[in-house]
Amino acid sequence: MSNVVQIDAATLKDWMDKGEAILIDVREIDEYNEAHIPGSILVPMGSCHPAAMPHNPDKKLVFQCKAGVRGGKVCEACATAMPEKTVYNLEGGIQAWMAAGYAVK
Repeated sequence: MSNVVQIDAATLKDWMDKGEAILIDVREIDEYNEAHIPGSILVPMGSCHPAAMPHNPDKKLVFQCKAGVRGGKVCEACATAMPEKTVYNLEGGIQAWMAAGYAVK
């Protein structure tokens, strides 16, 4: 059983508003500079190593990319490396976030 859970933009927005999540943007720096979700931390997929992830046991670890594919791959790698932790992927990535009408920087 995988410890990866897909979430939608509304769920992420709620968690971010309540300070319950750490959001990792796994896109490249140019994509991040173009538009990113406020409060997200840029860790490009190529340098995403589970041991390098911000760790706060009180917060949910959420990954996000452009459309959900890269975020899902990083989630799987982190889930394998940290089987005790549930990790979350923003389904549809930043595209879903913007489609829901949420702000980007």
